[in-house]
Amino acid sequence: MSNPQVELHVTINVAETATQGVITLELDAVNAPKSTANFLNYVNKGFYDGTIFHRVIKNFMAQGGGFTADMKQKPTDAPIENEAANGLKNDKYTIAMARTGDPHSATAQFFINVVDNAFLNHTSPTPQGWGYAVFGKVVKGEDVVDAIKKVRTTRKGFHDDVPFDAVVIDKAVAL
Repeated sequence: MSNPQVELHVTINVAETATQGVITLELDAVNAPKSTANFLNYVNKGFYDGTIFHRVIKNFMAQGGGFTADMKQKPTDAPIENEAANGLKNDKYTIAMARTGDPHSATAQFFINVVDNAFLNHTSPTPQGWGYAVFGKVVKGEDVVDAIKKVRTTRKGFHDDVPFDAVVIDKAVAL
């Protein structure tokens, strides 16, 4: 299947109110085969179930897939090769692999761009130019993404931009 889809079932907690929604992602296995296979591997083994969007910046992105609600980082598989040179752009509602300063350090964490982020695109195979590998896009549930980007954030431990009330990925399901 060249364009597998995944549903992220999300609960957005704000004060005493919990809102549930579904974000449907269409992955690009043709242009980002390693990132797609990696993401599907984590989905199929239930890794994302119970993780949170732990970093939300309303005019940038919403990052998730690595921490539990109590901000404990989950152990991951080995990092994958950065596929940012695949021609896909960090446009609004695309999903990309999160990584550290090492271009080839992406494991389980991902982010959804909530605006066009051209500065994250690949420009050259150098430390400054590698960029962040886009491997799919939101095809349904943009309203859920828009609700996530509006949550109030705070600092927790060493982490900035953490939602004040948890935004939980209850489960991730491959369709």
